[in-house]
Amino acid sequence: VQLQASGGGMVQPGGSLRLSCAASGFSLDGHAIGWFRQAPGKAREGVSYINTGTGSTYYADSVTGRFSISRDNVENMVYLQMDSLKPEDTGVYYCARSRFRSVVVFAPDLIDYWGQGTQVTVSS
Repeated sequence: VQLQASGGGMVQPGGSLRLSCAASGFSLDGHAIGWFRQAPGKAREGVSYINTGTGSTYYADSVTGRFSISRDNVENMVYLQMDSLKPEDTGVYYCARSRFRSVVVFAPDLIDYWGQGTQVTVSS
């Protein structure tokens, strides 16, 4: 099982980035999957996830209305479109797979595989 995240970079406030997560070694159809982020000196927090089956999604309050998660079960890819970026969005973003098909909370203890992380920096 591998999760390869990409798409991070440095943007100015108000800019956009699209993160990609290439999953291999398993089918996305069997797991809830999403993104965490970790800012310097802070705990890792769940940003967004998408469940299998219903395709229901979750967003942290801090990103609701600005971020959008999607998945392509054929290509085994997960995306996070990030718009109207703010300096507080800065951090390392991790793609993560839950051991469950569907979850109601995206907590680290429900994750069985993590990607390597991609740095997002929002600064003027």
